Amino acid sequence: AAGGSIGRMRVMIDCSNGAASDTARNIFSRFPLELEFINDSPDGLNINHNCGSTHPEMLAKLVVAGGFDLGLAFDGDADSCIAVDEKGQVVDGDKIMAICGVAMKSKGELAHDCIVATVMSNLGFHEYTTRRGISVQCTPVGDRYVLERMLQCGYKLGGEQSGHIIFLDDSTTGDGQLTAVKFLSVVSRAVKKVSELAAEIPTYPQILKNVPVKGGNQVKNAIMADERLKELIAREEAKLGGQGRILVRPSGTEALIRVMVEARREDIALECSEYLSKMINYFAEELIL
Repeated sequence: AAGGSIGRMRVMIDCSNGAASDTARNIFSRFPLELEFINDSPDGLNINHNCGSTHPEMLAKLVVAGGFDLGLAFDGDADSCIAVDEKGQVVDGDKIMAICGVAMKSKGELAHDCIVATVMSNLGFHEYTTRRGISVQCTPVGDRYVLERMLQCGYKLGGEQSGHIIFLDDSTTGDGQLTAVKFLSVVSRAVKKVSELAAEIPTYPQILKNVPVKGGNQVKNAIMADERLKELIAREEAKLGGQGRILVRPSGTEALIRVMVEARREDIALECSEYLSKMINYFAEELIL
């Protein structure tokens, strides 16, 4: 019932040798789908091993080779789901949310025409949703923050790039198999192929750097509080001229500062992230002295 109706499609499902190995056959064989399952033989050691949503390379190859309409990949505990289109290109959580969100909005099911995402969601996702009249609210990374915002404000759809997505009318937690059913109900009824639907949502190159901080957590916190770092980020972001964004955040557990830069071109994102990493190291040296 959660998925509405699902039309005919050829679908390959990667169970990641995890929880979905026991449940996916039972769930998806109820629909008029031609199915093939891979990585559904857990032995207690092979969970997530070169398979599933964190390693979709095998699924992508097999989907293309077998001429499938799409592939679906779960992670080990099946709370996340990503897809690969008929060309073997990954359709991540941002794109799944965008495609499902637009479909929900057209049926009047997207409360306040809003999706909740995290600060890591791609700028292309924001551009696409804005064009479709959908606003995005961003929370810190972590599904608990996404759920908190959804419950506070009455939003119905939220999630992360990793494919951990919450459909609040059906569940208060991310459920990869529910996400897959929702996604299939949209794409199986669409006129366009999955690759065409996904191509409408641009993906900005995203560079992530973990910068280890000499001097430990105390120095890390001092750098994050330094006004010069804030000014530096603002200046670099201004250079991107609205065609990119910068996110600098401390690791919650380690003496690391995470630098994420998005830009229209990868070389620009790389140059900016390397410069910011170098400056973080410079501030650390200064504080240690």
